[in-house]
Amino acid sequence: MKIAYVLNTYPQPSQSFIRREIQALERRGVEVVRLPMRRSDQALSDPGDQAEASHCHYVLRAGAARLLWSFVATAMRAPGRSWGAFRLALRLARVGGNWLRPMIYLLEAAYVLNIARQEGCSHLHAHFGTNAAAVAMLTEALGGPGYSFTAHGPEEFDAPQSLSLGLKVDRSSFSVAVSSFGRSQLSRWASFGAWSRIKVVHCAIEPDQFPAPQAMPEGGLKLVAIGRFVEQKGQMVLLLALAEALRAMPDLHLTLVGDGEMRADLEAAIAAHDMSANVTLTGWLPEAGVRDALARAHVLVMPSFAEGLPMVIMEAMAAGRPVLATYVAGTPELVVPDETGWLVPAGDVTGLADALVQVSGIPRSRLEEMGAAARRRVLLRHDVDAEAAKLAGHFAAAIKDHDG
Repeated sequence: MKIAYVLNTYPQPSQSFIRREIQALERRGVEVVRLPMRRSDQALSDPGDQAEASHCHYVLRAGAARLLWSFVATAMRAPGRSWGAFRLALRLARVGGNWLRPMIYLLEAAYVLNIARQEGCSHLHAHFGTNAAAVAMLTEALGGPGYSFTAHGPEEFDAPQSLSLGLKVDRSSFSVAVSSFGRSQLSRWASFGAWSRIKVVHCAIEPDQFPAPQAMPEGGLKLVAIGRFVEQKGQMVLLLALAEALRAMPDLHLTLVGDGEMRADLEAAIAAHDMSANVTLTGWLPEAGVRDALARAHVLVMPSFAEGLPMVIMEAMAAGRPVLATYVAGTPELVVPDETGWLVPAGDVTGLADALVQVSGIPRSRLEEMGAAARRRVLLRHDVDAEAAKLAGHFAAAIKDHDG
């Protein structure tokens, strides 16, 4: 079984879960052709990402002339299907309010179709219900194999109509959500007839990368937050909450791992509240560095406004660390209050500050018990090889139905 993975920008530091999924499929004997549209403009510090980039066939590197010729050749070979795909692209344009992008997706789809045929791919799979899923859908419309896609959120769920999310689900062989919450959101926009084809396949971790957890550090409460520095991740709320909590617990320390467009704003807030001794910014870290940051913390904090199902929560739990997070999306499916962590309302500075003070008073032995419970839960639900087996089964069934 050979599958083409249609991706937008890949690999990226924040999307190592895709790499793990692909590699787990390959361990099961599934051949995966990587067809991202473009390279990341971020530096790839992780050796795994660097190696993965060498396996990618970047579609846009073919150039505009070659993409255009791919569509012209396809149109001459299969005019009926090409006309249908063109009309489908027009439908995307009318709904999305942008006439150029769907036409570009159509040219990309023609090129993807050629590569998929040359490689003998029997199915297409896209990650995210945005442009990659549109390219996969148009490739199928041009005469390519059936397609599926994984919706992660929150981007797809923020703009389901302009993205034609329901149409992408309805036309797919199957679609994937990474949580029960995600499945509910896809069901909102899909036809009832497509509901049975919406599957839950969790993003997952490699248990071997998380051996027995390291002992928690001594001293005052050490927190770590990991993610892109963007509004939806809520780091500004966390800093404001930390400033409140420090009045009661002055030895709190927070490590912020990541980078992004809000870095200057976060640095200004740290300076304004005189918290430079209490906050460390590390920039992006490779996976080994993330695991080390988790080992040096007692608790992961995830103050997000919107999420899918954050990989970093899984990684923290696998490392034996409880999680303080917000009640958003699929997070409550992993973080069980007072068992594997704590949940607070999103955007509630005082509520988060109170939680920080509360957690700082919990004995280390209890934090370790909660961390052990968190580890058991995530290893049971989010083993990458088990989830890849589910996905491979869905691929096989879809290929059989499509060919039959």
